[in-house]
Amino acid sequence: MAFVLDASVTLSWAFPDESHPIAFRAGQLLESSEESALVPSLWWYEVRNILIVNERRGRTTPLRTASFLKDLADLSIVTDFPQDEDIVLELARQTRLTVYDAAYLALAIRERLPLATLDKALQTAALAAGVPLLS
Repeated sequence: MAFVLDASVTLSWAFPDESHPIAFRAGQLLESSEESALVPSLWWYEVRNILIVNERRGRTTPLRTASFLKDLADLSIVTDFPQDEDIVLELARQTRLTVYDAAYLALAIRERLPLATLDKALQTAALAAGVPLLS
């Protein structure tokens, strides 16, 4: 089963104290090499920004960041370009999500794929829009 992957799930793999059953399941699916995840282009920046912020906080190191990104590159994660601006903005307005989170939701709606997220507001909006959540 393909699915839309958000940064909250991705980053839980980088920090063991943030483990979560949804993230574990998403990781299992991707490591099986039979499944793939779809991400909006902003995912690349979000993941790296969170890693850098956590380096600054002393929670991780540049070496661990590089290792995590190398492992991430081995997974079947496909970046979607570009998003329909009007749809993303309208979803953000309707759901009161950030534009970033609305991009994940728009992608899941367009591709008719489940969404893997740990973000409560995004989960609520996805369910309201009829988007199944990876569980």
